[in-house]
Parts: sequence; structure tokens; C-alpha cells
Amino acid sequence: MHEIRLIRYDSDAYREMVALRDEILRRPLGLHFTPAYLAQELDDVLIGCYGTDPGDTALMGCCILSPVDEELVQLRQMAVREDLQRGGIGRELMEFAERKAAELGFLTLMMHARKIAVPFYERLGYRAVGEEFLEVGIPHMEMTKDLRQIPW
Repeated sequence: MHEIRLIRYDSDAYREMVALRDEILRRPLGLHFTPAYLAQELDDVLIGCYGTDPGDTALMGCCILSPVDEELVQLRQMAVREDLQRGGIGRELMEFAERKAAELGFLTLMMHARKIAVPFYERLGYRAVGEEFLEVGIPHMEMTKDLRQIPW
């Protein structure tokens, strides 16, 4: 088990989160964050997963919840350190994010999932909506989950 907690915008932890997202999600596509892009995250729910071993308390993974409207929230920027992928951190982050979204009153969580990650989200109860589309130059699917269906 890991420690999952909220991250404050523009804190040291936030800068660590941006660095992880840049390494895992942006640089491989030749993209970089701009100050204007990051400024849009001011009111988002920023979530980080940390190791509990005293020898490794660094950020292991992260994601963002961005409100779309009063009932819908979008999961964005899910990233797990490459050396830790497929070890359960993504599942822990998703469970925390779903609980947080429901706690905040959202009824549905949606995302633009990279096509390669669709099976992961399907195992967590998400369903694909619509047709495949390109975003940041790679195939994505919109996926949703009704948070009211989760047995808390």
C-alpha cells in the first residue's frame, strides 16, 4: 500500500508532479508544458501517490481531476513512474480519485484514455464512448464511469 494524498498547486510536490508528467506523458511525444497550460490547473484536484518506505518517499504516480460541470469531472494526466508501472499504483490512484470525485459531488468520471491504456480502465469498470480520436498525435478513446454505481 502507498500513501495517496492531495497536492497543493505551485508547491514543491506540484513541481515534482509536473516533472513526472513531463517525463512520462509529454517528452516521449516531443511536447512540453507551458506556464499558461499549467496555470489552468490552479483549481483542479491534484493527486499524488508516494512510497511509505523511509528509503523511498518520492512521488510514484499522479493524476488530476478537472471539473467539467457540476456533475462531470475529467481525469487527466495519469502518470506512474516507468519502473513502477503494472505494480498496482494506477489502480490505487484511480480508486482514490473516484472516491474524491464522489465526495465532491460528481456523478460521472470521464477521461480521454490513450488507446494503449483502454484495457486498464476497462478492468476498473470504465466503458468506451464514441469513436477513437487523435489527441496529442496518438489514438485515444473517451471513457466514462458512473460513480453512483460504485459500492462504497
